[in-house]
Amino acid sequence: MLELRYSRYTLEAGCDEAGRGCLAGPVFAAAVIFPPDYHNEALNDSKKLPEKARYALREEILQDALTYGVARVEAGEIDRINILQASIKAMHLALDQLDPQPEFITVDGNRFKPYGKVPSACVVKGDGKYLSIAAASILAKTFRDDCMRELDAACPGYGWAKNKGYPTAAHYQALARLGETPWHRRSFRLHPQLELFPWTRGRNGGD
Repeated sequence: MLELRYSRYTLEAGCDEAGRGCLAGPVFAAAVIFPPDYHNEALNDSKKLPEKARYALREEILQDALTYGVARVEAGEIDRINILQASIKAMHLALDQLDPQPEFITVDGNRFKPYGKVPSACVVKGDGKYLSIAAASILAKTFRDDCMRELDAACPGYGWAKNKGYPTAAHYQALARLGETPWHRRSFRLHPQLELFPWTRGRNGGD
């Protein structure tokens, strides 16, 4: 089982994000504080879990957490401030929702900005080490996946229900064929692989 806490503080929040490497859609982040005696042997890094298990665990997290928050930052804001700053902003927005507020924050990865005066630590691969970070990774991932399915229904053709906005070959082909949408991150390289699809040349800016 993963460790409950990184610090000595009881009210320790774990944070993680989802969608940082996508071409389209918001970046999501979540923050979770568990009760001081919490345990759950099934919790793990969301990337290591099948979809059905992620959604089942989401229900457990929402029920068992002392408090949690989920937030998003849209594509336009990502373009304006860059994806790293947008990811950190989403984490801060998720932390804003916590009641009670944390005494300590653990963050998956190696980059974070101070959240007020609350002490914090970055933990590389923390979503596979600490329960609250793993839970945050599951919430961020599943709520973002739900969002991308909704966007796919509103803007079909890009396969977002399947690829969730990530840079797959099919997504690049759809971009070359259909062009960009308001949900695409214009600051990202949206057409780097046109040379791999010669039949798209001459369309939507191809040479």
